[in-house]
Order: sequence, then C-alpha cells, then structure tokens
Amino acid sequence: MSQALFSSALLENAVHEFAKLPGIGRKTALRLVLHLLKKEKNEVESFGNSMIQLRRDIVYCTVCHNISDTAVCGICSNPSRDRRTICVVETVKDVMSIENTQQYRGLYHVLGGVISPMDGIGPADLEIESLVNRVNKDEVSEVILALSTTMEGDTTNFYIFRKLAANNVKITTIARGVSVGGELEYTDEVTLGRSILNRIEFTNSYK
Repeated sequence: MSQALFSSALLENAVHEFAKLPGIGRKTALRLVLHLLKKEKNEVESFGNSMIQLRRDIVYCTVCHNISDTAVCGICSNPSRDRRTICVVETVKDVMSIENTQQYRGLYHVLGGVISPMDGIGPADLEIESLVNRVNKDEVSEVILALSTTMEGDTTNFYIFRKLAANNVKITTIARGVSVGGELEYTDEVTLGRSILNRIEFTNSYK
C-alpha cells in the first residue's frame, strides 16, 4: 500500500504505528485506525491514555518478575497461595496460561526466556540466580519446571536442576501431555492443567 493512497499525513502516521505491532499488516492497521476515527473523541483519548499509562506505570514484581501494578504482584502477595511451591516459567504469558487452568495455587518465577546460545542468551541473561536465592531464603519444598518442551527449554531445565541439586527441594517438571516442541502459550487449558497436576520428578522425566 503506497503512501500516495493516504489523503492525510496524520492517518498515514497512525497506520504506520499500528503496523509495527506483531501480526498487524498495513491493511489491518488501516482498518483499526478507521475504526477509531468512528469513535467519540473521549473514547479514543481513553484508549490512548490507557496505553500511555500502561507503558509508564507498569513494573515487574521484585519477587517473581511477573508484570505488576505494584512492587510485589497480586499472586506473590496473596496469603492464600501455597508459598512452598514455585512454578518456573519462561514468560509472563505462561503465567497467564497456567492461571487460566485454575489447577495451580502456588507461586511463580518468570525467567524472562530460556538458555539459547544460538541467540546469545546465557544463564546470566535470565532470572536464574534470583530463583536460587528464593529457594535458599524461603521455605520452598517444590520447584516445578514448566518450560516449553523444546531443546532450549530442556537445556534450561537441566541447568536449573544442577543449580538446585544441593538444596533439599523436590524438583519436578510438567508431564509430557504438552507436545514435544510445543510452547505453553499455545497449549489448550485442559492439557496444560493435567500436565501441571500430573507433574513428575525431573530425574525421571526423560526415561
């Protein structure tokens, strides 16, 4: 779609910005912008302000590194959660996926990725040391490794297992109901829920 088709530089700029979003092409971006133009000004201002406030005010939990409105997220500060169990995930989207199953009542730890030498991501680039510190400091009885069943996920699982081997903590991994090579984000809630409930000892997970 050429720039000459736009009669307004403001319209062109808005379409350009929307098209930067993942999965949004220029045709879809144009449709979204035209949709907003049909809305009342106060509605569009509310939409824009919510995006500005999101980027300005959102923080990462100082305990688990999940996204939060406060220094400690609602999950970590919830007294009804099982504080003896920590579920280790790759991204905040995985927290949302597991929460949607309503099968898990423990805490989380978001690594921020997985070990991937090809992408230049090593252990020091992830929140692994903070996990080790949590296990050492808190009364944690089980660590669930709920990373994607990819080569990078398995490598990260093994690295964390070795880091926690000296601790008196049970280390488990989600059952292989999640397809090998699959990511938690795209796993249906029933399968993911069962994989959490039927988790197995990490040392037996590859037998």
